[in-house]
Amino acid sequence: MDKKVKVVPCSGIGKVFGLMAREAALKTVIELCPEKSETVCLAYIVTGDKEVKGKIEGFDCITVDGCPKMCASKNVSAAGGIVKEDIKVLDTVKDHKGKKFVSPTVLDADGELVISEIAKKIKERIIGIN
Repeated sequence: MDKKVKVVPCSGIGKVFGLMAREAALKTVIELCPEKSETVCLAYIVTGDKEVKGKIEGFDCITVDGCPKMCASKNVSAAGGIVKEDIKVLDTVKDHKGKKFVSPTVLDADGELVISEIAKKIKERIIGIN
C-alpha cells in the first residue's frame, strides 16, 4: 500500500497565488520530502480521472489553496481523499504585506521566500502524518 502523502495544489492558472501553491507543492515533493510525498494533478481529480482518483481515495492528502474558493480542498474531499490539512497561501502572504511577487508566471525573491515558507509548513505536516 502506498503510504506517500498526496500534496495537491490548486491550479490557479494566471494567478500569482496559484503559482505559489504549485511551486510550494513541487518544492516539497521534489526537494524536501520526496520519499514521503508525491503530488497529484487537481485537473485530473476535477475531471474524475479513475486512475488519479484511485491514488487519493482513502489516502492522506494535504491541499494547497491559493484563494478562498478552496478548490483543491473541496475537490480532494469530494473524490474521497482524506484532507489532513489545507494550507492556504494567503495565510503566509499576509505576513508579507506590500509585496507584489512580480507576476503569475515569474516570482521575485520575495515570492521565492513565501514558497519556501509554505513548503516548510507542508513538510512539517507530512512529518506529523508519517
